[in-house]
Amino acid sequence: MISSRTPVTVRYAETDMMGVVYHANFLPWFEMGRTTLLKEIGISYKDLEAAGYRLPVLEVNARYLRPARYDDSLEVTTYLHEKPLVRIHLEYEVRRGDELLATGYTVHAFVDMQGGIIRPPAWVLERFADKLRTPAGDAA
Repeated sequence: MISSRTPVTVRYAETDMMGVVYHANFLPWFEMGRTTLLKEIGISYKDLEAAGYRLPVLEVNARYLRPARYDDSLEVTTYLHEKPLVRIHLEYEVRRGDELLATGYTVHAFVDMQGGIIRPPAWVLERFADKLRTPAGDAA
């Protein structure tokens, strides 16, 4: 398993009239967690795109357990449990301290510039394999 932690401070613009984070604003936090995890293991979206790859979202799920509020200090933990082939499945937890606020997952496909599904490049697969085979590979 690979994991990564990303700090988030709730901005006023992310809250609704009740002072609670609007549900859709958790999705950008998932994205922050995803890009942080990939960057920590040596895979940047910028490099993937420069090489002609994209990672569109195929599926997203979020389960809200407790509200987050303006100026809360949160942590998004992102998990990757298995090496991707043409799809990558990532899981997320959003916490305020020890309190679990939300969980979720996203599924992405590796696609070429025309939108055709393809395998990730060899260098990407090597980075995933290296980090998944060693317990010390956890970024968290």
